[in-house]
Order: sequence, then C-alpha cells, then structure tokens
Amino acid sequence: MAVATAPWRLLRWMWRRWWGKIIVLILASPFILYFLLWLMFARGLPSAESLLHYQPELPTYVRDIDGSPAQVFARERRVQLAYGEFPAPLINAFLAAEDRTFFSHGGIDYPGLVGAVIDYVSKSGSGDRARGGSTITQQVAKIFFVGDEYSVTRKIREAFLARRIEATLTKEQILELYMNQIFLGRNAYGVQAAARAYFAKDVAQLTLAECAFLAALPKSPSNYDPVRHPEAALQRRNFVLSEMLRNNFITQAQHDAAVAEPLQTARGGSPDSVRNVGGYYMEEVRRTLIARYGEEAASGPNSVYAGGLWVRSSYDPRMQEAAETALRDGLRRYESGRGWRDPGLSIPLDGWRQRLAGAALGPGYPTWRAAVVLARQGGEIELGFADGSRGTLPASLAAMPRRGTATAAFNALRPGAVIAVERQGESGSTYALRSIPEVSGGFVAEEVQSGRVLAMQGGWDVRGSGFNRATQALRQPGSTFKPIVYSAALDAGMTPASIIIDGPFCANNKCFRNFSGGYAGPQTMRWGLEQSRNLMTVRTANQIGMANVIERARQMDVGDYRSTPYLPISLGAGDTTVLKMVNAFAVFANQGRALTPTLIDYIQDRNGRVIWRADTRPCEGCNAPDWNGRPMPRPPLRTRQVVDAMTAYQIVHMLEGVVQRGTATILRDLGRPLFGKTGTTSGPTNVWFIGGSQQVVAGVYLGFDRPRPMGGYAQGGTIAAPIFRQFARTAFEGMPVIPFRAPTGIRMVRIERRSGQRVYGAWPTSDPRAAIIWEAFKPESEPRRTVAREVVDPAARRAAPTQASNANERRGDSDFLQREGGIY
Repeated sequence: MAVATAPWRLLRWMWRRWWGKIIVLILASPFILYFLLWLMFARGLPSAESLLHYQPELPTYVRDIDGSPAQVFARERRVQLAYGEFPAPLINAFLAAEDRTFFSHGGIDYPGLVGAVIDYVSKSGSGDRARGGSTITQQVAKIFFVGDEYSVTRKIREAFLARRIEATLTKEQILELYMNQIFLGRNAYGVQAAARAYFAKDVAQLTLAECAFLAALPKSPSNYDPVRHPEAALQRRNFVLSEMLRNNFITQAQHDAAVAEPLQTARGGSPDSVRNVGGYYMEEVRRTLIARYGEEAASGPNSVYAGGLWVRSSYDPRMQEAAETALRDGLRRYESGRGWRDPGLSIPLDGWRQRLAGAALGPGYPTWRAAVVLARQGGEIELGFADGSRGTLPASLAAMPRRGTATAAFNALRPGAVIAVERQGESGSTYALRSIPEVSGGFVAEEVQSGRVLAMQGGWDVRGSGFNRATQALRQPGSTFKPIVYSAALDAGMTPASIIIDGPFCANNKCFRNFSGGYAGPQTMRWGLEQSRNLMTVRTANQIGMANVIERARQMDVGDYRSTPYLPISLGAGDTTVLKMVNAFAVFANQGRALTPTLIDYIQDRNGRVIWRADTRPCEGCNAPDWNGRPMPRPPLRTRQVVDAMTAYQIVHMLEGVVQRGTATILRDLGRPLFGKTGTTSGPTNVWFIGGSQQVVAGVYLGFDRPRPMGGYAQGGTIAAPIFRQFARTAFEGMPVIPFRAPTGIRMVRIERRSGQRVYGAWPTSDPRAAIIWEAFKPESEPRRTVAREVVDPAARRAAPTQASNANERRGDSDFLQREGGIY
C-alpha cells in the first residue's frame, strides 16, 4: 500500500511548489489544447465511416438501338475506377506531386504542417495565399466534408477528419477516393475523365509524361491549362517528373525521355467517347428520366445527373438523321420564296462569345452556324462565332428581301444581331445568310412490332425551341382520323364495299362539305377513304353513332373526346399529338394489338441492375445457361386486342389504296407495300401524313405554333406526304420488302372497285386504277350480288371466249392466289 501511494505523495509534494505547477501545466498543455480544439471544431464533424459507402455523382449514359453510346447527361465528367485499375506511374506521379510520404504518415505530415503554419504567419496581411501543406488524406477530407474555404478553422477541421479517415479506411481506399474525385479542369473529375478530356485516352494508355501532367493539375487546373498557359503547364509537368526522380519512382533515363516529350493535348473527347447526338429525341429521354428518378442527387440514388444510370434507348441514328433532314427540308420548301425571316435575336457585344453560345437560335442543318454581327463596313459584315472564329458576310450573299418588305436583308442587319449563316465552299471565311422557317411541325417513326420509337423530331432545332411538337403540340389530325371512324364502322357490320352516299349532309344545324366541294353520289367505303371524302365519313359516323367512334379513339389512345361527342370529331376536329396518331396507325399494322410507344428499352443502375424495363413479358428459360434441345423459348405475344384483327387488316388494306390511287400517290414509286392517310384541317392550319410499312410507321404534321391558315394550296398530299417520302427513301433502304399480313379468317374476294360488287371471269391487274381489285372481307360478309366481266369491261362482250378464259372461270380464287404467290 505504501508503494502504491508513493507516486501520489511525490506529485502532491511537487504540486505544492511553484515550479511543480509550471511543469505539470507544460506537460498537460498539449492535451488541454487538443481537447479545446476538439470541443470548438471537431465535435460536430461527420463520421468518416460514410466514406466506406460513398458513391460519387456519376453521369447518365444513353445508348442507341445498336448499343453504341449516343448521349451523356452530365454536369461533371467522371468515370469511377477501382484502385487496381490505376497504373503505377500515375499513382507515383500523384504521390510525388502531392504527398510523397502518403503510405507512411497517419493522415498529417507534421513537418509539412509546421512549414505551412510558418508560411501562413509570414504572409498574414499581405493578401498572398499560403501554401497548403495538406496530405492526400486531408484533401479527401476537404473534398468530401469541409469544403475549400481558405481559413485556419477549415485546416483544423480537415486535420481532425484526416485522422478519422486514416483510422477507418485503408491507404488504397483513400487513394481510390482521391483519384476518382479530384477536379482536374475541363469539367473532369477524377483521373479517368481527365485522361479522356486531355489526351483522348484511358488511364492505362497514358505515357509517363502524360501521367506527370495530370498530377500537375490538382494545384491549379486553370493556371496549368495547356491551351491557355502552355509554358506554365510544361514547367509544372517537368517539376512533377523531377520529384518522381528525386523519390526514386523513375530512373534518370525515364525522366529525360519524358521531359523531352512535347506536351500535346486533345481538344475534344476520345474517338470512341459519347458523341452526344442531342436533339428532340434525347431531350425527351431526359425528361422521361427526370420524371421517373429526379434530376439531382437529393432526388434519390438513381437521379439523372448523379445516379450513374445506363439507359438503352430505341434511338436509330440513320432514321433520326433521315427524319431531321426530311422535316427541315419540308419546312424550307413551304417557306421558299417568302424572303428572309429575321429571328429577332440580338446580344450585347461585350462577352459576345459566351452570350452567343447561350442564344436561343438553333441553326438546324449541320452546315449552318449561329453567328453574331460584329460590325458593318461598306458592303461587308464581320461575323463572330461561339468558338471565337470570325467570318465575313458580303452583301451579295444576303440580297434576298427581308420578309414583308422590298429591301434586302443585308440592310436590316445591325451589330449584335444573331443570325444563321452557311459557309460558302469547302474552306474559307465567307458565309451566306440563311432563313430559319417560322412554320414548324413534328415527326415520329415507330416500330410496328414493339412500339419502340425509332426517330423523333419536334421542330426545326431543339436549341432554338425546346417545345417538342411531336409529343407536346395538341393539333387537330384532320382526315388522318378517318380510319378510326371506319374501323368502328367495320365492327358495326359494314364492309369496305358498303355503299355510302357522298351527298349533302346536315345535322344539328350544321352542314358539312367535302374539302374539294361537290358530290359523287353512292360510293364504296374504300373509295371514300381513298379519296378522303368528308361527307361519307360524317354520314358513316352518324349512322353507327358517335359514341362508338369516340370509344374507338379512346381504346387506341388517340384522345378522350367523351366530353365533346360531336360529329366534327369524326373529321379530326379533336386535339391529339403526332406520337398518338402514329401509334394508332401502328396498332392497325400490328393486327389490332395494343402498343405503348417507348423511347427507352430498359434502365440499369450504376451497378448494372435493371431497375426498369419497357417489355415486362415473362420468358421462361430465356436465361438458361445451356440449351435443352427443345424449341428456343419466346416471350408471349402482347395479347391485349384493342381492335379486331380482321378489322385492322381491312383498314390497312384500304389505306394501301390511298397510296396506290388516292391522295398519297406520290409514295407509289417507293417500291414496297405501303399504307397511309393524308390529312388537312380547316383553314388549312395543319397538314398531315401518317403511314408506313409492315415494319415501321411514321407520321408528320406541319403548322404554325399559333395556328393560322397556311394558304389554300396547303394539303397533306402535297406538303406532308413528300416529307414522309424523303424520309422513307433513306430509312427504308435495305429493309426487307414485306407485304402486310392478313390474319386468319380474312377472305380475299374480287370486286369491282367503284360499285363494290363481286366479279367473276376477270382478274385484278398490276394497274393501280384497274376496275377489279382484291378486297378483304370478314367471313360471310362478302357481297352476294355479282357482276359479270362483260359489265365491268364492255369490250369483253365483243370478244369471243377463249380456252384460257374458260379455264380461268373454272379455276377458283384459291387456285389463282396460290399461283400468284398468295395475298397476305
């Protein structure tokens, strides 16, 4: 007991002396200081354990229909790598430049910290910033927790956190976090993103000199930008190489070879990087993703700009380019000869490059550019472009009249005006003035079998207007709505050969008329659809009841018109979108089975797990590791039938006649089975065409955003159909020629095209305007009354019957169909 109390007696004896108190205070002061600092700065610091589960903000990547990267939605370039994926020269370069004792210290480099304190005291009041002296661990604490504030408080909090991080994470984990998160300029976060941004390479492909350059950037990426400050960047890179040599990370020979290597960086991304196609299609994908998962990290783990999603879309680059070009060419054709349209945009000339880059003018064509007028001198204008280059616009290339005036467009251009121009010749700096149309429109192409949207164009250029007219513009579809009316009529017992009166019709104090005026008397339903006769359509709708028409439109998701069950709806007076109308026509081509138009096939999270899929059909055995010798598994068909299969085929078969001899004969030379329908609304304020093949259906409308008459000459067959024709020439090239498939039960019967009567003794020919055609009927619905060949062809009455014709009469339709290869 005496031995145990002896030290305490000694301490009490020392404490009674003044010098003893001083010694105790000196020995205890570090602990007291540490406790006070912890109490003041570290008590509320976050736990370092959160870094164990840290997931950096990663961009969302979108792939096209072939799986190639097409778009990235990112506010920060970042690619996350594991520690083992960093090459040793790159790690050594960062250690030499930032923290050579990283693997030996405990989070704080005390000699470096003392030097930083001395430097801070010496520069106090001078306005100069003291050197940091931070270890890589401290930089991780700064990046993830305490921020970049220049203060003593931040440094103290940083040091406390560094100790916690070192106690929680391994050195490799700390370095992995650092090299994935550090900002290195060019909007690149992490070494992999920086390698692509500066050298168009992955980190594994970097040379020693390139590794040293990346390690030179954390100190100040903007000051060592190789384009703006090449000398400073080169000096800093060589400094890193010398530090690597001093720390025995490289040999003298490696050092000398790397120093001799010129500093050459890429101005763009890597050749295999995301091409960022942009446009209305990708903007629609972005809106869909934001609506589902949110935009920022606070919205959830799968947000668009932080969640690292991988999105497989149905974007078809070839079809999209064809759609964009066809629509723009169609808009230009409509406005050709109307003079130059002033877009009405101007910007101040101070900082004009940044202002021009943000100006709401989309030039459209790849060869057109947005430019700002910088100055006028005589007969020439100096132009400026967002990339800093300049050009000239001579008066001779801006001589077209300004719209609504008789003066040349050149005279209306003033400094600050933002315009569209096109380079003249392969090279040079001479440009010609171009006019962006005021009329606009929308275009959609959809795959029949799946409902996947292959192409979408919502106007001239999304950079000029983000309003997507393919999905957001509610327009009257006009006569493209008529197939929906006739499909309801077919379900009500009518046939394509039913006779309908094309004559005056009035109801509810409103009288209707045909677009071209006049009457044709009794005609078949087919003829009325092919020639787009309003009176026959509205008479049919009145006969079967508008309730049936509106219900069919609702079933096909064209629109819900139950609150306005009026006869004009049957002529397309109800609002809808291009996307909905294209999908309705695709349903007809899909034998009446429902389709949901989708731009996204499936979505994966950052770990590759599928979190959303458009096609949710089960497929038993599809993921089996081995083949069991049985037939390959297939997912079941989408079986929801919204239109009777035979009714759908009858509509398609009649709409083939629209192309062959109706209002869309301009498409007849495309050399493949096509169906479609033109549309023109009152005014006319909108012109439409919707149609396609057994594989792809596409649709387009043109009209002003604030509807107004387009001119009496504007019709769907003359303005909209040519746009589809131009698209189809490119998009359908190389696509198999497949006839439209008839469902089980359809009966193909020879009829006289105008009367609808059944014909014996004569056969259809390849002439689109032949009197005799094959018509599709449901069982037991074909015409009972017949007409002889002599009635159809009076010349046949004078012709003597031949052995061949007698043989034909003896052979039935079935024999003829088999001999001709069948009718599908």
